Amino acid sequence: MGASRGPRLSGMQKQVLSLYRGFLRAARAKSAEDRQQIESLVSSEFRRNAKEVDRKNFLYIEYLLRRARKQLDQLRSPDIVGLSALNVSFSQTKHPTN
Repeated sequence: MGASRGPRLSGMQKQVLSLYRGFLRAARAKSAEDRQQIESLVSSEFRRNAKEVDRKNFLYIEYLLRRARKQLDQLRSPDIVGLSALNVSFSQTKHPTN
C-alpha cells in the first residue's frame, strides 16, 4: 500500500491551489522586479483570504475564484506587467428596519 499524501482536498480547494500555481507560473514570464511584486501580492492575497473568508461561504469563494481567473487571464497577456490589489469587503450585517 502507498503512503498517504495528506488529507483529501475538495474540488474547490483544488481550484484554489490550481489558481495559485497558475499565478506563480504566469509571474515567471515577467521581469524579475515584476515577478517579485506579483508573487508577493498573490501570496498575501491568498493568505489573507484563507484567514478572513468563512470556508462555508461558497458563494463568496466562487466569486473570488471567478475574479482570480479573470486576473490570471489578464496577467498571462504579454502586455500586462503587474497586478494591483483590489480590496472588496464583504459585510454580513443585517439591514436596519425602519
